[in-house]
Amino acid sequence: MAFDEGLAARLREYLNDRSGVEERRMFGGLAFLVNGHMSCGINGTSLMLRLGKQGVDAALQEPHTRPMDFTGRPLSTMLYVDPDGFQEDADLAAWIDRAVAFGRSLPPKD
Repeated sequence: MAFDEGLAARLREYLNDRSGVEERRMFGGLAFLVNGHMSCGINGTSLMLRLGKQGVDAALQEPHTRPMDFTGRPLSTMLYVDPDGFQEDADLAAWIDRAVAFGRSLPPKD
């Protein structure tokens, strides 16, 4: 599946100076890993975020979010944010910061 190259550029720019961040193609899109753990990415035009169970439960109460269910079964620790939820750079930054914080809370992978 193709992913939004414009959104990819925005994510790269925002994550560029962060330590432990790696870019990789996965989930049919583009993902950014933090210390070896998938943190955020793009699937089509949607933002993918790994926020943990509690983070996802809270985020699903916010507009423009939906469960990540590309396998036909929702993933309890991940969600999608539709483009209207991150049009503004400040909104995108807030979402990415949440995902990166969760990624940094996990023990680093070798």
